[in-house]
Amino acid sequence: MELSPTAYVILGMVSAEARSGYEIKAAVDNTTRFFWAASYGQIYPELKRLSEAGLVEGIDAPRGERKRTVYTITEDGEAELKDWLRLPPETSEMREEGLLKLFFSGVLPPEDAVPTLRAMRKQRLELIGRLREMEPQATGKDVFSLMVLQAGIEFNEWFADWCERMEARLLDAAPAERSS
Repeated sequence: MELSPTAYVILGMVSAEARSGYEIKAAVDNTTRFFWAASYGQIYPELKRLSEAGLVEGIDAPRGERKRTVYTITEDGEAELKDWLRLPPETSEMREEGLLKLFFSGVLPPEDAVPTLRAMRKQRLELIGRLREMEPQATGKDVFSLMVLQAGIEFNEWFADWCERMEARLLDAAPAERSS
C-alpha cells in the first residue's frame, strides 16, 4: 500500500501520543501547518485507510456523550514511519498565493504589484512573531522540532527581506517604465 504524505503526518502525530482525528488536526495546526498542512477532509479518510492497513489502531474513548476514537500507532505503523523517515525527501513544494500573483503580474504596471509584496512581507513578519512565541516551548523538546522551528524562522526572515528588496526594485523601475 502506497501512503500519502498526509498518512505520514498522521503516523508521526500518533507516534508521539494517542490522538483523535480532531487532536491530530489541532497538532498539525500548531506545528507542521507552517510547512505541511492537512485538512479534516484528508485526515479522516487517511485514518480509515491506515486503520484498515493495520498501521494505526482506533480505540473508543468517548468524552461524556460525545463519541470519540483515539488512534495509536501499531508496530507495523512505526516500522513504516521509520522506513519513510530514512528515505530522502522526494518533493519540495511551496504554495504561496503571493508568488503566484507576482508570476502573472507582468500584465500590470510594476508598481501595481507592490501591495502584493507588502502583504506577503506583513504575513511573513507576523508568522515570524508566532514562531518566535513557540521557541520557549520547543527548546525543551527534541532537537528536531527546534531545528525545524529555527528553519521556519530563518526562512521567513529571508522571505520578508526578499519582499522588501523586490518592492524597492519595482519602485525604482516604475519611473523608468513610465518615461519609456
